[in-house]
Amino acid sequence: MALLINDLCIACDLCLAPCPNKAITSGEDIFYINPSLCTECVGHHAVSQCVKVCPVRAIVPDPEHRESKGELQAKYEHLKAQKAA
Repeated sequence: MALLINDLCIACDLCLAPCPNKAITSGEDIFYINPSLCTECVGHHAVSQCVKVCPVRAIVPDPEHRESKGELQAKYEHLKAQKAA
């Protein structure tokens, strides 16, 4: 399941740097996660790095983008292959 940043976001930008897939971008008031790039850090880390660093717990599972660990791993493999090409 991809993650999303809710309206608790204080736009501190701590989540940007640790995202290995560059899935997080700055919006007008809060940050956003691109669900097609978010693998919840599967393939990179044991835990989602953005969730780990968020001081206000504004990053939660996105109910609109439910994915199993296997699907997240496949997405990671696809993104890795695209990056290598």
